[in-house]
Amino acid sequence: MSGLRERKKLATREALMTAALRLALERGLENVRVEDIAAEVGVSPRTFNNYFSSKYEAIAARHTDRTRIAVAALRARPEGEPLWEALTEAMAAPWEQHGGTGVAPSPELLASITMLTEEPALRAESLKVAFAADGELAEAIAARTGTDAARDLYPYLVAVTVTAAVQAAVGHWLRSDPPVPLAPLVRDALRALAEGLPAPSTDA
Repeated sequence: MSGLRERKKLATREALMTAALRLALERGLENVRVEDIAAEVGVSPRTFNNYFSSKYEAIAARHTDRTRIAVAALRARPEGEPLWEALTEAMAAPWEQHGGTGVAPSPELLASITMLTEEPALRAESLKVAFAADGELAEAIAARTGTDAARDLYPYLVAVTVTAAVQAAVGHWLRSDPPVPLAPLVRDALRALAEGLPAPSTDA
């Protein structure tokens, strides 16, 4: 029974996140209330507040979910695999699970996502979520490298660097014309990082 209850909670959380994003894209973020999101899913505002503190958190929570998928994937990588190979595979995993290697998204969808990322309140919430996500990733890196996330610089340095590389890939994805799939960009960014960011070739 507890497994069924947990699945229902996860389904409700997913529905709230999806509704929050869809309504924000349709109406503009400033025109969406918590009550609207809750009504879209068929739950009360109180139920919404059991999952999220605001509409901004409901939208930004996808970043938390992607990080947790990546952290779980990193912990599951083969023990002897080089760190940067493991990180590349792990950080690409969330995007592959959500169609990141499939058909590129439409220009209309990219424009909508770009609009949301430019909202100051949403950007502030995303930054807060990112700090927490870096901590989880650093713990997984520490476990893999035999370091201490509470004492050593290395795991946090790698975590924030990896996060920045993924953000750069997402930014490039948003700007690409014509649109391109995201997961390969994430892989390219992390491989370039692992190689020490060599200068681009100037050969004709």
